[in-house]
Amino acid sequence: MQFDFHSTRSISVERGGSANLAKRIQERGGKSVLIVTDPGVLSAGLLNKAIHQFKELNLPVQIFSDVQADPPVSVINSAIKAAQECKADYIVGFGGGSSMDVAKLVALLAPGKEKLVDVYGVGMAKGLRLPLILVPTTAGTGSEVTTISIVTVSENEKKGVVSPQLLPDIALLDAELTLGLPAHVTAATGIDAMVHAIEAFTTKRLKNPVSDCLAKEALRLLAANLHKAVASGSDIVARENMLLGACLAGMSFTNAPVAGVHALAYPIGARFHVPHGLSNSLMLGSVVRFNLDAAHVMYAELGQIIKPGLLGSTKEQAAQLADYLGGLAGELGLPQRLVEVGITANDIDQLATDAMLQTRLLQNSPREITLADAAALYREAL
Repeated sequence: MQFDFHSTRSISVERGGSANLAKRIQERGGKSVLIVTDPGVLSAGLLNKAIHQFKELNLPVQIFSDVQADPPVSVINSAIKAAQECKADYIVGFGGGSSMDVAKLVALLAPGKEKLVDVYGVGMAKGLRLPLILVPTTAGTGSEVTTISIVTVSENEKKGVVSPQLLPDIALLDAELTLGLPAHVTAATGIDAMVHAIEAFTTKRLKNPVSDCLAKEALRLLAANLHKAVASGSDIVARENMLLGACLAGMSFTNAPVAGVHALAYPIGARFHVPHGLSNSLMLGSVVRFNLDAAHVMYAELGQIIKPGLLGSTKEQAAQLADYLGGLAGELGLPQRLVEVGITANDIDQLATDAMLQTRLLQNSPREITLADAAALYREAL
């Protein structure tokens, strides 16, 4: 047995804990803070309590709120410039996965020792970063505990920066921030978190027992609370369980990487601007069915967690799980087919070509996915 496991230094679970951000930073010696977020978080007032304490403590803070979904290079460069101009010595990522991904890169690149173009790939980012706290406002990406940031580099391609340097000093899970999140966002981000755990558990490369434990516990929390959280935006217990489940899934997949579902989802997001969680949900059932011969024993084990009581052989249980996962988006009120998000048969070949660029992810698939396979999977999901 041989594996490395990387994780965030400190995870804090506290309802209302985000209101004490300024105190945490001041106690750790921070003198100037940049908060990286998006317009939706800002307009929803989720930062109000936190900003109030910054003013009380007279701790200088600037807000960069221009993050957009699937952040392009231009947004990251603008955020880095904002950090440099206010001489930030502490960075906070406050929002969904995109805000946290941008914050990670700001913390890494604002000191000016490295450039974005030089750190794409695995292990290329090596320099010291600024102190970093990540505060998720959705229960999905797990970015607060992952070693990766995703950047949109062109109309049809995303690249990843993968390094333990991107792990924050603190991941702060405040379930109050997720109360009232719209049902469709709750559903999409919840399925995204489930995909992280499922793919981490079934990955061909770097599978390890620590990630396996985390993936199974993540799925126990997520599967038991997803429908509750979608049905009731005010269910704080369900929200907290979803937030922790997404975090555990993030810890799992940052050490046992995701695979085919993500590889095929990325082109959907890049070309059609479909949110990442929804892109994953649209491909989930088809990819699990594709992998059955290679991974049915592992899928059957997860099936007993996600849908307890499945009967039959491991292959039969795995097939039932694939069917359930394929219908989950529709069950939760999300689009269930690619055609519902504007994709047609004429787009299939281009999407398949784009998916083949995701070699970092495709190598983890329990069954090899060729160009023809990718096209067939998109057609099945159409």
